[in-house]
Amino acid sequence: MTTLAETRRILADLVAFPTISADGNLEMVAYMSDLLSSLGANISLSLDKTGTKANLFATIGEEKDGGIILSGHTDVVPVEGQEWSSDPFQLTERDGRLFGRGTCDMKGFLAICLAMAPRFAEAELSRPLHLALTYDEEVGCLGGRELVRELRSAPFKPAAAIVGEPSLMRTIEGHKGCFEYTTVFTGLEGHASRPDLGVNAVQFATRFVSRLLELGEQVKARASGNRFVPNWTTVQVGRIQGGMARNVVAGHCEVEWEVRTVCAEDGDFIKSGLNAFVEQELKPAMKRLAPEADIVTHVIGEVEGLQVVSNSAARDLVFDLTATDDAEVVAFGTEAGLFQSCGISTVICGPGSIAQAHKPDEYIEVDQIVAGIAMLEGLLQRMAR
Repeated sequence: MTTLAETRRILADLVAFPTISADGNLEMVAYMSDLLSSLGANISLSLDKTGTKANLFATIGEEKDGGIILSGHTDVVPVEGQEWSSDPFQLTERDGRLFGRGTCDMKGFLAICLAMAPRFAEAELSRPLHLALTYDEEVGCLGGRELVRELRSAPFKPAAAIVGEPSLMRTIEGHKGCFEYTTVFTGLEGHASRPDLGVNAVQFATRFVSRLLELGEQVKARASGNRFVPNWTTVQVGRIQGGMARNVVAGHCEVEWEVRTVCAEDGDFIKSGLNAFVEQELKPAMKRLAPEADIVTHVIGEVEGLQVVSNSAARDLVFDLTATDDAEVVAFGTEAGLFQSCGISTVICGPGSIAQAHKPDEYIEVDQIVAGIAMLEGLLQRMAR
């Protein structure tokens, strides 16, 4: 069986696992673990707090410094409310395209890695190959954060990581950070005829949002010297929900918001400025009438950006593997910044287009699978003794 045919077979199996973030990934992890264990790979699993999701970290070859990580996430986004032309959890091929949830983002890359794994296992490698397969990337890179914590204390240190997010096999050397939050306002309900006796959570939430947007404009005004589009740190309020009726003082309100940073300093500036406003102005004003009133911000996800660096072993490796010499930056976030944060040179390069991710009739071109296989075949040649 050719590597392409084996990749198709494995991709069909992976797509059949409905690994939506909310539902867990253990069956798919068991499938991948069995495959890699049969090749003699050293397997490490780490469960989340619910026990329904796991990271898989596998090593082919000797566990020592200098290895290469191939990284991808196992979870996919939901299909509810989307109109598909075929079963989203059954791989379907039409006109040179492989359709199914996750084919592009990013089970296509995982299938390539698993199909190539036997060839790496058969070779005598000069340094180890690591597969880092995570949970909950789509909801805040939660698994990636846990995996990186474990890597920091590992007895070996990988030299480089290739994150196979869909990039049309182009080299991505930088992306923005993405920080997601939900801020909950608890006030004091009352009759609208006496708003002075209540604490209107909606009104305090609007003051919070106004300050957040002001801080966003301040970082936008100082943006310069980067290649991102847009080239400033963005602030986005995605959802506000609170109150019962126009004649009731609202006792509860929630604001869902995010910040996508071009640099870590912008994120620190916005969060510290907002926290000072809450602690010094909003909370005291609320608690004067209702001591139980409060404002609590919940962290949904904090994903470090992938910083562009002048000397990048991972970037140069992918340049060599793909016979290119041009690197780009993107606005969407990945787990790449997490690996970079613990001192591992990291780059993004993977099959498929981000334009197809998360959409109904998600697909990956067969030609992109072929290109992804070629990249790993080149990697095998360079790692074999």
